[in-house]
Amino acid sequence: MPEALRLSGLRAGYGETVILEDVALALPERGSLAVLGRNGVGKTTLLATIMGHTTFHAGAVSFGGRQVERLPVYERVRLGIGYVPQGRDIFPSLSVEENLHVAARTGKRWTLERVYDLFPRLAERKHHRGNQISGGEQQMLAIGRALMGNPTLLLMDEPLEGLAPIIVEALLKSLERLLAEDELAVILVEQHAKLALQVTREALVMSRGRVIHQGLSRELLADPERLGAWWSRSRWNASFSPSAASRPSSPSRSAPLPRTGSNRGSSRRCLWPSKPACAIRCITRLPCSRWPGRAPAGRGPR
Repeated sequence: MPEALRLSGLRAGYGETVILEDVALALPERGSLAVLGRNGVGKTTLLATIMGHTTFHAGAVSFGGRQVERLPVYERVRLGIGYVPQGRDIFPSLSVEENLHVAARTGKRWTLERVYDLFPRLAERKHHRGNQISGGEQQMLAIGRALMGNPTLLLMDEPLEGLAPIIVEALLKSLERLLAEDELAVILVEQHAKLALQVTREALVMSRGRVIHQGLSRELLADPERLGAWWSRSRWNASFSPSAASRPSSPSRSAPLPRTGSNRGSSRRCLWPSKPACAIRCITRLPCSRWPGRAPAGRGPR
């Protein structure tokens, strides 16, 4: 089967800081790949590199048989790469329909009507501004906007993050329909391992900027012990139901502070190591309410 995407010997990061080391993968046309791993291992950086948002150091990125590692972002979009960022990044002052129109490209596959058919709630909210709809509806809008570009490869960065269980289930059904009906290859970065493995054919596990496993999703689903060796046991167990997507974590005083940003090598202990908000503070410039004396960290890999 022809390949939609191939990475070989990829080395990339932010400026002189290298995050990805010797990353290689191959994704066939109409294929689906789950990218799994703990926070800070380079999953978001991987998608950003494919899209062209990072500093390329070495290796090769081939899309549809064409080398694209030196192309700017807009050229990659024109070739057919769509991106659903983790922060959604919709335009808050534009209406839902205007958000979709600004990303539209000529093509027969995805039109406004087809996006509304995939996400009926967007049709109901089409005259509302981007900041007047719920988080789940914003995520639907971010996916719909990417599809309006008529891509052949769709990159999705944690689309289920922070959503209510009923919205998670709706998005999973839409993703399954998308993979079944459209000529589209998908790379899905997701923290909820089982949910991602259930809707993809292949899976890739990352650790410290490197690929440590690539194989069939069904094989990892059938062998939770194997995945648990790379993943925190609590995180794998929490991934077994859609309701886990919005379930709060319990505090732990024995787990180490996330090893990212200025905390790398720190001997302090984090009171909420698995709480998403706390983990985010450790890799952005937001102050930490748990340790007020610690200087804010610089943004690092996610």
